[in-house]
Amino acid sequence: MPRSSTSYIAIVAAYSAAASMHTYHAFVPSASSSSSCVRQSAQASFSIINTATTPSSTSLFMSSTPATTTNTLTLQLEKPLGLILEESDSTIPNSGVIVTQVNEGGSAFASPSADQLSNAKITKVMETDVSAMSFDDVMDVIVGAPSPLEVEFALAAGVVVESADVVAGEEETEAAVVVEEYEIGTTVTIQVEQPDKPSITLEGKVGDNLRKTLLANKDIELYRGLKKKLGNCGGGGQCGFCAVEFKDDSESGVWGERSEYEDTRIGKKAGTEGHRLACMNNIVGPATVKT
Repeated sequence: MPRSSTSYIAIVAAYSAAASMHTYHAFVPSASSSSSCVRQSAQASFSIINTATTPSSTSLFMSSTPATTTNTLTLQLEKPLGLILEESDSTIPNSGVIVTQVNEGGSAFASPSADQLSNAKITKVMETDVSAMSFDDVMDVIVGAPSPLEVEFALAAGVVVESADVVAGEEETEAAVVVEEYEIGTTVTIQVEQPDKPSITLEGKVGDNLRKTLLANKDIELYRGLKKKLGNCGGGGQCGFCAVEFKDDSESGVWGERSEYEDTRIGKKAGTEGHRLACMNNIVGPATVKT
């Protein structure tokens, strides 16, 4: 599917109902709270398998009869989703969006189907058909949807998901895997260090975008120099100008590793290992950043 290098990219991540858009970070970042894996069957005409909970949940719905394969997934996801989206076809208007990457920290990453979402097209969001919408319109639907939201994906050619061989009424629970300890909306401390100003302590909320949190404080200079002030991409994850030196201050390392996409934008030169793009990371816990 042809895509130009100028295709819009968005990080589907942390948007509260009142949040404005460009980077629907997901930190992204992302950034779900704790999750567990549960394998169980529902008592209706479908099965729910590998449900991630507490508080971000990922549910996979599939028909239990007959037990065949399908090329469509419906996931119930908490915000932030942790998806990087791109225009489905930059040469065709209103062609919808596809998933180009699933970031750690988002609820989609906790799904057992995370590996199958690459190049999948989002076809529905909360029963709204978005398959023939523009990129911006799809993002508006996602931002406006409640959390958790139900998202239907059309998987890429050759990718299938086998229906679970589960009998209604039977239930099997696997050991919980805790991947995050802060719930969405929890207030955490973000310590900001600047080379020519006193350090600033911010109160950030888990789920909020890190870039927007920093820009909301007028005493913090995220973009230094005229080039960065005038030439930044506005939070689209393209320019790399919002890169900050980063330190995870949580006891359990809730921020995890930075994404592969950030590696490509920041580079892997000595001294940049701890840097992250503020626009691509949603707050998931306490941290120290150096602008």
